[in-house]
Amino acid sequence: LVGGKNASLGEMYRELTPRGVAIPNGFAVSAYAYHHFLREAGIADVLRGILTGLDISNLSELEQRGAEVRGTILHERLPGDLEEAICRAYEDLCSEYGGGMVDTAVRSSATAEDLPTASFAGQQETFLNIRGDKALLDSCRRCFASLFTNRAISYRETQGFDHFQVGLSIGVQKMVRADKAASGVMFSLDTESGFADVVMINGAWGLGENVVQGAVNPDHWYVFKPTMGEGRAPIIQRKLGSKEYRMVYSSKKGESVRNVPTSHVVQEQFCLSDERVVQLAEWSCIIEDHYTKRRGVYTPMDMEWALDGETDRLFIVQAPP
Repeated sequence: LVGGKNASLGEMYRELTPRGVAIPNGFAVSAYAYHHFLREAGIADVLRGILTGLDISNLSELEQRGAEVRGTILHERLPGDLEEAICRAYEDLCSEYGGGMVDTAVRSSATAEDLPTASFAGQQETFLNIRGDKALLDSCRRCFASLFTNRAISYRETQGFDHFQVGLSIGVQKMVRADKAASGVMFSLDTESGFADVVMINGAWGLGENVVQGAVNPDHWYVFKPTMGEGRAPIIQRKLGSKEYRMVYSSKKGESVRNVPTSHVVQEQFCLSDERVVQLAEWSCIIEDHYTKRRGVYTPMDMEWALDGETDRLFIVQAPP
């Protein structure tokens, strides 16, 4: 109904915030809303027609038809009841965070309940620093359209999936002002060896998309789990990254974020203190333990973190299953 990414965020917010793991609040637009949009707009058959007979080995044809599908979706307005529900949820979120227009991260989460072997990670769009009803509704339409990126179309065709068995949910989450601090990714094991007794953390200045997309060389830490809480220094490796750019908010019309060069002085500084690194590692263990117990099998986790430069607080912003 809301995709694994959003379901995980909701579960962590409910179950793990009482255990000290900080997670920004938000809301989800369900996959049902996506299908409701297609029905009310009356474009499902149009989209099917555009994609019928597609040869994905012909890249120019894939680009042309993909653009046509996305354009068809973007041309349509969301149904009135859906717009109202999204705006009402956004108003509630704004009220929770002080009453002004809250800046949000708007993330796509593809769903396919009857296709358990499908993996749609990274195929759809994310939009950062989105505020106000108009910008939020536009970002939601763009998320729906991103279900038909060229990459996503090609993947489903290759795997033999019906394009219309797949839905798309949207997560709308309060932004963490990492543009004024730092953010990154974290894994509850070593991703190369599978060694489970370490937490691996990568981070850079600014918003986390640069780290997620591999666009910068981040700072890097290993934290040894068995020595955490024993009074011994658990950080067993730290490596300074170059962090040439940082992603920040943009005030330019039509642009919500932008990359700016990082000064040499700042590049030579780690983006997290050792204390923050250990705090993240502790949260990683809590999250891993929660999902391992719930599933009854060891469940290593892939997480995204952000440090708010205004409140000086750390947050977990994603931990997909």
